[in-house]
Parts: sequence; C-alpha cells; structure tokens
Amino acid sequence: MQRNIVGIILLAAAVAAIAAPGAHADGLDAGLWRSVQTPTLNGIAGPPRETMRCLRDAEVNDLDRTFSPVYGTTNSACEQTEHQFTPQRLKWRLQCRGQLDMDVAGEFVFERRDRYTATIVASSSMLGKLMQETLTRIEAERVGECK
Repeated sequence: MQRNIVGIILLAAAVAAIAAPGAHADGLDAGLWRSVQTPTLNGIAGPPRETMRCLRDAEVNDLDRTFSPVYGTTNSACEQTEHQFTPQRLKWRLQCRGQLDMDVAGEFVFERRDRYTATIVASSSMLGKLMQETLTRIEAERVGECK
C-alpha cells in the first residue's frame, strides 16, 4: 500500500517535474528541461532530486495531458474531483477511496515559455487514520534542445 502512495506521488512529480507573482506565459517551448523536485514527507524535508526530460512539440502543445496525473490503483477507486486548465496554469485534484484513501492535488504554473513551477500535495489514510502527508515543490527550466 505504501508503494501505491509513493508510486502515485512520484508519478505526479515525475510528470513534471508555487505560483510566482508577475506575468505568466502562454505555454512552454519544446526542448530539454531540467526539473528539481523537493519533497517534504510528514513534515521532514527530503533531499532535492534533479531529472532531465525532453518535452517534444506534441507534449508542449497538450500541457493538460502532459502534466495531468495518470492513475491506477489496486483495491481503490479513483476520480478526478477538480480540473482547471489555461495556457498559464493547470490545477487538478485526484481522490481515491478503498483499502487506502488518497487525496492528491497538483498545481502547475507556466511562468515563462522556458520555466514552470509546481506544487503537489498528497495525503493517504487507512481506516480514518492519517498514514502519510507529502508536499513536493517542483522548479523546472528549459536548458536547451533535445538530443
């Protein structure tokens, strides 16, 4: 069960990779992106993790699909309870109920065509008892062309 929680959280974080004041871009540019994910698990900060990802034209032309969660669990039923998308921002919420209850919310802000930030908040409980809370902050920047 812990594995399912971590899998959904990591999947949501990996799909990307806090809204800042100022102007926002209309989408992102294709290319090679460096993403730094900084997790906090049950109030304890974890080490940042850096990943590189090539975003192709098809992915930046459909940011809603690229950064929305993909989910599937065992012994739980999931539904997307919130979904808002503009070219500047994507906000979603996923709730799963069953043997393990989970609530996962994400917000991606496309600040410039070469930068986005995101926050993913997840909690899981079993039999009404909170098992785990996770906050993941993501900062991503375009670093060049895909190889």
